[in-house]
Amino acid sequence: MIVRFKPGCTFLEYSFVQRIPGNVYDFIGTAICLFDQYILTLANDVGLLVILRPGPFICAEWDFGGLPAWILKENPKTVFRSMDSTYIHFVDQWFDILLPKVKPLLYQNGGPIITVQIENEYGSYFACDHTYTEHLRDKVIFHLGKDVVLFTTDNAIDPFIECGKIPGVYSTIDFGITEYEKPTEKFKHQRRFEPNGPLVNSEFYTGWLDYWGSKHQVRSTEKVAKDLDELLRYGANVNMYMFEGGTNFGYWNGANYFVFPFFDPIPTSYDYDAPLTEAGDITPKYLTLRNIISKYNRLPDVPIPAPSTKVKYGTVPMKFLGTVQDLLEHLSPTGGVNSVYPLTMEAIGQNQGFALYRHVLKKDVNINTVLQVPGVRDRGYVILDNTTIGIVIREKDPLLLMSGKKGQVLDILVENQGHVNVGRALTENLKGLIENVTLGGETLQDWVIFPVLPDNINSTVISQQPAFKAVDTKVPSIYVGHLTISGDPQDTYLDMTGWTKGQALLEGEINLGRYWPVAGPQVRMYVPAPYLHGQSRPNTLIMLELEKAPCDSGVSCSVSFVDHPLINGTTTISRLQRP
Repeated sequence: MIVRFKPGCTFLEYSFVQRIPGNVYDFIGTAICLFDQYILTLANDVGLLVILRPGPFICAEWDFGGLPAWILKENPKTVFRSMDSTYIHFVDQWFDILLPKVKPLLYQNGGPIITVQIENEYGSYFACDHTYTEHLRDKVIFHLGKDVVLFTTDNAIDPFIECGKIPGVYSTIDFGITEYEKPTEKFKHQRRFEPNGPLVNSEFYTGWLDYWGSKHQVRSTEKVAKDLDELLRYGANVNMYMFEGGTNFGYWNGANYFVFPFFDPIPTSYDYDAPLTEAGDITPKYLTLRNIISKYNRLPDVPIPAPSTKVKYGTVPMKFLGTVQDLLEHLSPTGGVNSVYPLTMEAIGQNQGFALYRHVLKKDVNINTVLQVPGVRDRGYVILDNTTIGIVIREKDPLLLMSGKKGQVLDILVENQGHVNVGRALTENLKGLIENVTLGGETLQDWVIFPVLPDNINSTVISQQPAFKAVDTKVPSIYVGHLTISGDPQDTYLDMTGWTKGQALLEGEINLGRYWPVAGPQVRMYVPAPYLHGQSRPNTLIMLELEKAPCDSGVSCSVSFVDHPLINGTTTISRLQRP
């Protein structure tokens, strides 16, 4: 980093490393790049030290705050972030695997890690279980030794710091720009609990997160710079969150749910209005903050890098491959699970993505009969014999009117829009259908539940698939297109204008994430160059469109790859009006 901060800060995502229960840990993936020897060597070469934040809870607007959803299969009533026996059993297993890998990377052992965080913003959590946080402290010391420097982070509010404080662990605070007081006044809260030691803002918010259906959030560069200047002049230590924006590829976005009915999933883009963009490019905010930092730290005499090249690859026609029902054997290769009543997604081992709940009508259903789906988590697409009936949504009245004949197939395709990542709702985080479904007041029995992932569609499936006809473009369906790049690939953006809501993927286990341009504010999806093939090798784009494809007769059924982002698209609806 050109600003040459001494420490860089990184979270470690428990759920990313251990995606299934058992002794299966992926320390190769990008979430754990800290352990890559190249990264460590580079950090040491540029004098960058590391502040490690291993959780197990990290928040970060990450799915479930970094906690594995598969724990819910073991015990759906688990009280996370406490001494709950199920939870602590798995956390102990995780730390027993992780921490021995951390020890040789500590500063005192020749590595870059100078300090390790215990939990994250625990003081705002309802459980306030000091036995739990002290247990984590003891576990970390057991593996890393008594010389390791430990810290906590909490909002600059006295009750939060008091709940989050752990004996023998240094308490720090976090806050963004202040409106009604000087930023340095916040440290009065830290000093009440830490009379001596460094003043530390562990998360100085340079921007803020977005929600689908809300305006893109920004924080004034002038205000951020002003507060940073005052903090550094005061002698405080500041860690910027975020310094560089990011991307919630795949299904890794989290969701907030503080007050009913505001269930708020996080978009794919996590640009955050940070000094460096989602693509890692310099912004005016970066240059302004760099100038502030230069008043207090000597900056290296190196040039500021130019933005990465972005390319407009143009229009890609999209072809209808089949509905979810047509392609179910490929979308759900393991088949369905039979149950008298609906099971949660976690109960069938589907921790992210989608599940299709299938019931065959046992008798005729009169017109305008009420279908009630009170336990939908989070968004359900109701289909009768490949014809769309409607959508049921968790934060709205989840009922529809329908009719049907005995023997017709009633499907409810449920999207997990992201596990809640913070707050009390962590303990109410089951997905799928978590309550019974009624039709005309009668509870429907006998279901088959299919785990569904568009990630299972590949070139073999595409080439062998018979030609299905698109009868109803509102039925959740798979569309496929091909992009050919003649030279070396460059960064680009996938423009989803005209499409409604769904998931976009590139063949080769690359899930670009969710799109929802009609809700906004994000309209275009970041596609990094390493995700693309060049030299005329085809790139296969696979899309699961959930609600309405622009592929009716006379309408262009295509997407475009463009050379600039659009994450602040006009949002004219409120969250309550979100479709």
